[in-house]
Amino acid sequence: MNDKSKAVANSSHRTFEGMRQIDAEGNEFWSARQLAKVLDYSEYRHFLPVVERAREACQNSGQAIGDHFEEVLEMVEIGSGAMRPINDFRLSRYACYLIVQNGDPAKPVIAAGQTYFATQTRLQELEDQRRLLLRDELAQHNKDLAAAAKQAGVDTPLDYAVFQDHGYKGLYGGLGAKDIHGRKQLKKSQKILDHMGSTELAANLFRATQAEDKLRREGIKGKAAANRTHLEVGKKVRQTIAELGGTMPEDLPTPETSIKQLERRIEQIEDKKDRKQ
Repeated sequence: MNDKSKAVANSSHRTFEGMRQIDAEGNEFWSARQLAKVLDYSEYRHFLPVVERAREACQNSGQAIGDHFEEVLEMVEIGSGAMRPINDFRLSRYACYLIVQNGDPAKPVIAAGQTYFATQTRLQELEDQRRLLLRDELAQHNKDLAAAAKQAGVDTPLDYAVFQDHGYKGLYGGLGAKDIHGRKQLKKSQKILDHMGSTELAANLFRATQAEDKLRREGIKGKAAANRTHLEVGKKVRQTIAELGGTMPEDLPTPETSIKQLERRIEQIEDKKDRKQ
């Protein structure tokens, strides 16, 4: 890529991120009408066929169109304070990626956008892989931790829930599982571990492995002592994050896609491969 192409690409990246909006629930989105202007379409009606191709690509990839292309009515001023509604789409990051991929590559801004999104998509794929691996590993170590806690005297499901809460409170600065669940704005049936990014999962994995090791190594006995041990381990992990200048786990962003959704996406891809063979 020459210097001119790099300049166009860097400008496109800054513009795209600068267009990002956040709704009242903390979800990011982009306006299709704004994106059309940035992608050098003189009129919005000329941009709509590109949006439609992107919607078809979304459906073909096994994604729910409504999750990425939300049709909305926006009120705009037309003069003298009068307002009129216009059609627009609220787009997810994935929808923007599909639109750019289906745009006219002869436009420099489209070509730059395709390079940008190809890079971003690959980074997201790597993050998804890390999340899946860490979630599987954490599930196994939570079983090992439960066994160590039971050996220490944590017998009932309620006892174990209290024990786990002590670990979370140590790591999350006093926030228990219910508090974390609320901060992530999850539904009652959703598990907090399925809505963590790789950094947050890694912190919890370290907490779980170190708590299990300490319980076994020191032969901790009694529910109160086990709870206290888990709390102390959580605090130590939090202290380490602070000393390294890291972001506290409660301040880390919640991924748009849950572990369950990632697993379903992989299953759909594998099913399509099987049908083609």
